[in-house]
Amino acid sequence: MYPQIITYLLTFINYQEHIIRTLLTLLIGKSMFDKPKEAPVNQPYRKLQIDDLPIIEKLERLDYQLLLAEHLQSKGKPLKPVQRRANSTPVPSTLCCPKCGAPSAYLYANNGGKGQYQCKVCACVFNKKSRYQKEAILKCPHCLKTLEKIKERKDFHVFKCKNDRCSYYQKNLNAMTKKEKKQFKEDPQSLKVRYIYRKFHIDYQPLSKQSPKQPKVDLSRLYVSPHTLGLILTYHVNYGLSARKTAAIMKDIHGVSVSHQSILNYENSVALWLKPYIDYFPYELSDQFCGDETYIRVNGRWHYLFFFFDAVKKVILSYPVSPNRDTATAIRAIDEVLVKLKEIPENLQFVVDGNPIYLLAQHFFAENHISFDVKQVIGLTNEDDVSREYRPLKQIIERLNRTFKGNYRSTHGFGSEQGSVSFVTLFVAYFNFLRPHSSLEGKVPVTLPELEKLPTMPARWTALIGLAQDWIQQQSA
Repeated sequence: MYPQIITYLLTFINYQEHIIRTLLTLLIGKSMFDKPKEAPVNQPYRKLQIDDLPIIEKLERLDYQLLLAEHLQSKGKPLKPVQRRANSTPVPSTLCCPKCGAPSAYLYANNGGKGQYQCKVCACVFNKKSRYQKEAILKCPHCLKTLEKIKERKDFHVFKCKNDRCSYYQKNLNAMTKKEKKQFKEDPQSLKVRYIYRKFHIDYQPLSKQSPKQPKVDLSRLYVSPHTLGLILTYHVNYGLSARKTAAIMKDIHGVSVSHQSILNYENSVALWLKPYIDYFPYELSDQFCGDETYIRVNGRWHYLFFFFDAVKKVILSYPVSPNRDTATAIRAIDEVLVKLKEIPENLQFVVDGNPIYLLAQHFFAENHISFDVKQVIGLTNEDDVSREYRPLKQIIERLNRTFKGNYRSTHGFGSEQGSVSFVTLFVAYFNFLRPHSSLEGKVPVTLPELEKLPTMPARWTALIGLAQDWIQQQSA
């Protein structure tokens, strides 16, 4: 009897599953009866390609008052406004010429109220979508045709050349294999064949150094001595202990009662003083730079820490934290490296991973007349010559990520963005000025005479904070 009941229940369960799948199919609009494939789908994606900069045609801007004065001087009489008939098409009083700025009194309704106007002063013909309302005209460098805006992204607008006779388009079509031609016929978006330009609208001025501001934090008012502060930073930053473990060690070993929240407050205060000193320090750099991003937890969500690193001198040059893994943060990270260079070399290059945001950042700097090369090491295996040549530099930045994660892991994430930036700042200060490197024969990347003669790490932390305070006060004076 029991086997019959079990068989009946299984049949009933299958019937219920069929009803549920049918209802889900009707609700979602997608078949819920398809069995998932066991093998993962390996669908090839189109690799991002950056084209040359377009030809930018600057539009001529005139002043109607100067034109009226020239007309009076040459003709001997002033140019009168338009004499309109009683039944003529009216011109809006708020309308003015986009080329010379002449008011509506000098404008004709050129096509009987259909939206086209002509200026009597400069003879400009325009409408609401007039080309003169643009700052510049973008043209394809291959066929000189005007580019058309096709997409609006968060940080940039995408323009495309839609001229079928464009030499760039024809060249890419002729270079296709039979397989690619078949693929292009089935899915035209899978292959890039037309000229594309991305115009950034990020409000960011590259290479703009700002004067360091003195933080509104007085370290002399801390309730702990400088030596105790140095001990706290040594345990918390150098050895990667959590704030709670650091507080416990200070109590159990040194007999100093301090809460874990006070330790976090000290961390934020010291980071405010050290950050300008780290960012504006005159580093002696090589010509081998690599960059990568890693993950940290902030407010329960993943954020991205961008590291750019001098692979020879072992100096961290850039370390922005962002909730987004986007082009704007990549631009800021690279810019923090560029401002530390005394001059930008002609053969400057950055070794990064295959993330396309670095190519877009390169394109942004090219628009601002700053040129460098980006070498992308893709994947874990050397599938191309670039990856094979620059893999060692990529491994160096990966090693830096692991070193940071070793110190970060005990924090279990951060409760605020300020806390994450403070911890990363202190780690960079430790890495650049206090941590010996085996590849540098046991020396620190940046040697300071004021720190070399000190025997203990707490004393070096205290001296480094003092150097940062003195430097900021000198810059602010």
